[in-house]
Amino acid sequence: MDTNSVLFAMGLTLFAGLSTGIGSLMAFLSKEYNHKFLAGSLGFSAGVMIYVSFVELFQEAKITLINVYGIKTGTFYTTLAFFIGIGIIAIIDKLVPSYENPHEMKNFDKKEKKSDSKLLRMGIFSALAIAIHNFPEGMATFIAALQKPTLGISIAIAIAIHNIPEGLAVSAPIYYATKSKRKAFTLSFLSGLSEPIGAIIGYVILRNYINEATLGFVFSGVAGIMVYISLDELLPTAEEFGQHHIAIWGLVLGMIVMAVSLLLFV
Repeated sequence: MDTNSVLFAMGLTLFAGLSTGIGSLMAFLSKEYNHKFLAGSLGFSAGVMIYVSFVELFQEAKITLINVYGIKTGTFYTTLAFFIGIGIIAIIDKLVPSYENPHEMKNFDKKEKKSDSKLLRMGIFSALAIAIHNFPEGMATFIAALQKPTLGISIAIAIAIHNIPEGLAVSAPIYYATKSKRKAFTLSFLSGLSEPIGAIIGYVILRNYINEATLGFVFSGVAGIMVYISLDELLPTAEEFGQHHIAIWGLVLGMIVMAVSLLLFV
């Protein structure tokens, strides 16, 4: 595996992880959240992730595993890995209390009266939870980019868009609690570092075991993770803001943007 490929894969993973910082910056553009924008962005993120999962990741995993195990067994393993991915992220979500869960976006309007200490605690726990969630994402992005750069780019874009609202989830409560934009941005930005860290650890552990079968299982598992996050967290949260059609059109737009970007690499 040449150095340029490793550096390219690490660059993509770093881009995906540190996009939480974009969410932090967006949080400071106005004193109050724009609910329509937030609902649309959550829907957009879900659309990107769902489209990439079913059109790219699952299909790539199926082709790979069929080549290794044959049509019947390969299809079975692809499906199994997909639901194992759902199970893994469901367990992680279960272990992270909903109040601190980065996917459980909160409304931080001034109408809400939470103490500064509770807001600060929520922001810190959100940062830790995001680190847990992003670790396997970074590993998957890195491995995919090593094997197939175009697929790595697709995954990195999908995860980057998904990480932007997570950056909001961390920075908003910390900012309102401390009134420090620097502290809110720094903690949100650093929470994204778990993705490149996950990539490094994954590379060190799996570099001697990376083969077609491993990649097939990883791709299908990540597809399950992304679909779960989209359907269980992103879309329901967008709905909570009372912007049903905006969320749905955001989802459709996300799919269109992802479809166009994938066509560019055909």
